Amino acid sequence: MTAQPLHFDGPGGDRPRRVPPMPERTPQALRLAIQEHAPHLLPDFEAHWRRAIGEAFNLTPVPAFMRLWWTEYAIARDPGLADHLRDLEARAATSEDPAESARLLDEYSRLRHEAAHAEPGR
Repeated sequence: MTAQPLHFDGPGGDRPRRVPPMPERTPQALRLAIQEHAPHLLPDFEAHWRRAIGEAFNLTPVPAFMRLWWTEYAIARDPGLADHLRDLEARAATSEDPAESARLLDEYSRLRHEAAHAEPGR
């Protein structure tokens, strides 16, 4: 079974929206997708690349870099999902009910996990 693309309009959302597909799982394809569909992420993406990878001959950090930025792009390409995650985080931070905060953070974590597993082309 393949995962369905993330499209989040919030509770009761029924508006169809176009969410750009995930790119190939390469740094270059991800950078191009960020540049086109989430340009606000590009300065941080490039700074992180220069700091973590740069001209290195050791490619060990590349998988971790890709996991982080794959997830960030998967969220940023869907403004409804990004807004919902910010709302969950803010509500959890201000809730005075520990059970409610835990529920909100569980939902936040589940959605980020789904974003991290978005497939190329979806």
